[in-house]
Amino acid sequence: MNMYTCCYLQNNLTIPSTRNIYHREMAEAVANVARRINATVEEGKDSLDLSKCKLISFPDGVFKVLRSVSGNIHVITLADNEMKAISSKFFSTFTQLRELDLQGNALTKLPDAVGEMEHLTSINLANNSFSVFPEKLAEIATLERINLEGNRITEIPLEKLSAMPALKWLNVKSNPLDSNTQSALQSPHKFEILATTES
Repeated sequence: MNMYTCCYLQNNLTIPSTRNIYHREMAEAVANVARRINATVEEGKDSLDLSKCKLISFPDGVFKVLRSVSGNIHVITLADNEMKAISSKFFSTFTQLRELDLQGNALTKLPDAVGEMEHLTSINLANNSFSVFPEKLAEIATLERINLEGNRITEIPLEKLSAMPALKWLNVKSNPLDSNTQSALQSPHKFEILATTES
């Protein structure tokens, strides 16, 4: 299993290739990912931590390796990688996901498939490159917490968010919110909003 996973990922992992990254470093990164995936599969864990793995996309090989246990995984951490996009396949594979941490990447949008998540309660998108609020999040009935701190968002769809049945907490600190949005944030809302107030 270990050898199979490692070989599979060696062929399917996408890691930035620049002159500064030596083959040994790449092999170590692949082995690190393989080790973490094996721990999830073999120990029957409900979480997968692939933070700080230098990933620029979610590796295709992982979908195949985790196919048999994807329904058991409730928490995935992909924080502090170099991901610019996340595929629809990710959300259609991990349908039982409750918590997703994507902070510290370079994401600019989410696929529409995120709106079909039926169990997601928390999503962390802090410190990415969103300039538009990912409105598909408003379609997730179970979503309680949204963290978008440190992006480039100017407007927030407060009407749609107010219609979300479970939303309790929204963090939009350190975004260049326009004056209309800032004014709207001053009104009372049924969920807690963290925002940087203009001094």
